[in-house]
Amino acid sequence: MLNKNAKLNPKLFDADLAERPTRDGYGEGLVAAGEADPNVVVLCADLTESTRSEAFAKRFPDRFFEVGVAEQNLATIASGLGVSGKIPFISSYATFSPGRNWEQIRTTISYNDSNVKVAGAHAGVSVGPDGATHQAIEDVATMRVMANMKVIVPCDATEAKKATMASAKMWGPVYLRFGRAAMPEFTTEATPFRVGKAEVFWESNGGQGKSKKPQVAIIGCGSLVHYALRAAKELEEEGIGTMVLNNHTIKPLDEDTILAAAETCGAVVTVEEHQVSGGLGGAVAEFLARTMPTPIEFIGMQGVFGESGEPKELISKYGMDVPDIKEAVKRVLKRKK
Repeated sequence: MLNKNAKLNPKLFDADLAERPTRDGYGEGLVAAGEADPNVVVLCADLTESTRSEAFAKRFPDRFFEVGVAEQNLATIASGLGVSGKIPFISSYATFSPGRNWEQIRTTISYNDSNVKVAGAHAGVSVGPDGATHQAIEDVATMRVMANMKVIVPCDATEAKKATMASAKMWGPVYLRFGRAAMPEFTTEATPFRVGKAEVFWESNGGQGKSKKPQVAIIGCGSLVHYALRAAKELEEEGIGTMVLNNHTIKPLDEDTILAAAETCGAVVTVEEHQVSGGLGGAVAEFLARTMPTPIEFIGMQGVFGESGEPKELISKYGMDVPDIKEAVKRVLKRKK
C-alpha cells in the first residue's frame, strides 16, 4: 500500500492523472532559485525554450547568457563563474552536455570543485521521435564516476522543481537529469524531498498467507518510479508484496535506506530509463556487493541504443514497462528462494 508519509497525489493511479515533462519543473525551479538568490545565473547552448531556461531568461535577462552551439565553452565559462561567487546552471540536451563537453566538465568544473549545476535535458529513450542520437542513456554512468559530482534524477515535474532549488542552495557540482516527454506528476508539494535521501513510496505485506514483510524492494529513479508503483499495486493484487523506493539521488547514494530495504526484503529490482550498466542499478549493486550480497534484477536499457518512436511505446519496447517490472520481480523471487 502507499506510504502515507510520502504524501503522494491521491489520483496517483487514475487515468486522468495530470502529466508534465520534468523539464518544466526545472524551468520553474530556476525562476524560484533566482528569486531567492541574486547569485543564481543561467547559461544555455542555443536550446533556451527546449530546456525550459526561457522563463529565467525573461525574468532575469541580465543574469542569463546564451552561449550558442558551443557546449565546451558553456561548461568552461560556467566553471569560472562558479569559483567567483556565482551559482551557474548550464542547460542543454544531455547528449551534448554532459555528452559533448564531458572533458570540460571534468577538468574545469569537477576538478576545481566549481559551484556549477549541469542540467541535462531530453534524457532517456522517452525523448521519442528525436531518435537514438538524441537519447542520452549513458549520462548517469559518466557523471557519477566523476569526483565531487552529485547526481539527481527527479521522478516528476514537482520533484524536479524541488531538486533544482535544492541544488542552488548546496555547494559543488551537481548533475540534474530531465526528460522531454510529459509523464505522470504524482508527487505533491508536501512529498518529502532531500538530496541524498531515498523515500519509501510503497510498502505492502508479503502477500496473502505469507510473511508480513514485503518480498522484493523495487528501487527506481526518474519517471519510471510511477511505473514501479503501478507494478507494485498489481503485484499486491496477485499476492506479492513489494517496497518501492524513490531513489532520486544516485550520488551520494542513500546507503542506509537501501541496506534496510535489502535486509527487509532479501531481493531487489532496480528501475531506470538508462543503460543498466553504470547507472542506478550499478550503484545499488556495487553497494550491496560489499555490504549485503542480495539477488538483484535490472530494468533499463540492456546494452542497446534506442530509436525513433513514441515515448511510451519505446519504454515498452525496451523492457521498462509495468509488465516488465512485474516479471523482473517474479524472476528475482525465484532466485531468492
